[in-house]
Amino acid sequence: MAVRPPLEPAQGGVRLFVRATPRASRNAVQGVAEGADGRQQVKIAVTAVPEDGKANAAIIELLAKAWRIPKSSIGVVAGGTDRSKILFVAGETEALIPRLSDWLGGL
Repeated sequence: MAVRPPLEPAQGGVRLFVRATPRASRNAVQGVAEGADGRQQVKIAVTAVPEDGKANAAIIELLAKAWRIPKSSIGVVAGGTDRSKILFVAGETEALIPRLSDWLGGL
């Protein structure tokens, strides 16, 4: 079975598959790991607690800063209360895919 990347094109942007670690010692993107379903996920650790969406907000803030895009263009579309999440990044798919693929390659 082919490994599916953590990034995929979507209507109006891209989807990013994430594995969250709340209550970490620091906010950091820790690399890419394979999820239980065989899809790769970007591992992200945040110091925030997983209550009232605080950890999700911290993940969005961390990625928005890393990618230099507004926080409002990133949202959690699945797994809001789960460690495995799907984020949607709004924008031009053709522009986002190479940019975020380069970012993933640097992890």
